[in-house]
Amino acid sequence: MTHEPGQTLYIDGQWRPAESGRVFPVTDPATGDVIGQAADGDATDTRAAIAAADRALPAWSGATAYERAAVLAKADALMRERRKDLAALMTREQGKPLKASMNEVAYAADFLAWFAEEAKRIGGVTIPSARADQRFVTMRQPVGVVAAITPWNYPISMLTRKLAPAIAAGCTSVLKPADQTPLCAVQLLADAGVPAGVVNLVTTTRPGEVGDALLESPVVRKLTFTGSTAVGKMLAAKAGATLKRVSVELGGHAPFIVFPDADPVRAAKGAALVKFLNTGQACISPNRIYVHRSVYDTFVATLEQRIAALRVGRGDHDGVSIGPLIDERAVAKMEAQVLDARTRGARVVAGGERLQVDGLDGTTFFAPTLLADVTPDMLISREETFGPIAAVTPFDDEDEVVARANDTEYGLAAYVYTNDLSRAIRVTEKLRFGMVGVNDINPTSAAAPFGGIKASGLGREGGYEGIDEYLDTKLVGISV
Repeated sequence: MTHEPGQTLYIDGQWRPAESGRVFPVTDPATGDVIGQAADGDATDTRAAIAAADRALPAWSGATAYERAAVLAKADALMRERRKDLAALMTREQGKPLKASMNEVAYAADFLAWFAEEAKRIGGVTIPSARADQRFVTMRQPVGVVAAITPWNYPISMLTRKLAPAIAAGCTSVLKPADQTPLCAVQLLADAGVPAGVVNLVTTTRPGEVGDALLESPVVRKLTFTGSTAVGKMLAAKAGATLKRVSVELGGHAPFIVFPDADPVRAAKGAALVKFLNTGQACISPNRIYVHRSVYDTFVATLEQRIAALRVGRGDHDGVSIGPLIDERAVAKMEAQVLDARTRGARVVAGGERLQVDGLDGTTFFAPTLLADVTPDMLISREETFGPIAAVTPFDDEDEVVARANDTEYGLAAYVYTNDLSRAIRVTEKLRFGMVGVNDINPTSAAAPFGGIKASGLGREGGYEGIDEYLDTKLVGISV
């Protein structure tokens, strides 16, 4: 299957333009250059996609688990085969360094591989009855048509993390990718091999209009969304009108706690790796770094050294580890948080300003930044950063730092560095977050459940729990 520029809607197995004929440019955030055109779909196109998904549902839900697994296995093989091309496109469209893009494609393929196997593990149970003449049996069946809305920061892995379990469960889908990164979704679907109507794609700059069409449709039985907490709350509320199943993975405000028995050098190296991952544009990035006062100076000095070694630039240039932020609004947010922190007494140890890189026209580069002596009254202590700013705060007491860590509406990821096993268990149990990394900056895998609590979301993606979000349980009572 192929598509022409401006024909990026994929409905009922066909690439097509928007019904209105409208298109929008897709730009490289590093340079500002236009790298492609995408169809600007609207409610009419969305309703056509929903209808296609609805028509395809009976046959797809009736396919055997092994047939669905085979489609996912083929998609997995194709993604790995085309890894370099997909990564190069992602770097141009989203800005992240090429090495990070390559890693993301591999991670995205892992979800296809994992759920290809999980498709064959969907089963029910038998339940004893109090009546001698009765038997109970449960069946797991697909929820139906799924609306999947994906973000720009991980434009391929977030897509497969939603579509792979939907396909495995026997659901059909309508996908709306972020308007900053529609081309990644287009290229991924081009040769996936799913039957017509099983996966449909609507690219758009009208997320409200397309989202309303998806949420108002009684045909759509599930919403899966990754994005901001504000938008997630709004979508979940609207989904309630038709009682759709909802899973949402939203914002984070991750604490990173370094206790006095931890190695501060190792902890600082770990903090640098996860804080500046994807230029800080990751929901699991540590936003608040709490370091015990006894190791505080060593930690800050090491983190400063690590930051000094980071090279900022275009993601397709060798040695670059920090790419551009996604847009001007993101840079303005960094500037506002740094100004607020500095005004309230924080030390700017490194960075803290916008950068002009290699004479590029793109203005979305921001220096990797280290703020020391951050206090709870500062904006960065309350608001998700989503950028390359490491904010470090000293602490003295375990109970104090756990209380500070939990003092947020968010509850996605948290990190603990300690060599005391008892403390690791004790603190992990007290932290009100969906995921905790203990001396580990990457507590994620296709085989593990990903998700948060409180304002960070509902449901889990990945792991054996990930497919449950796409299945209903049917009870069958049989009189014998």
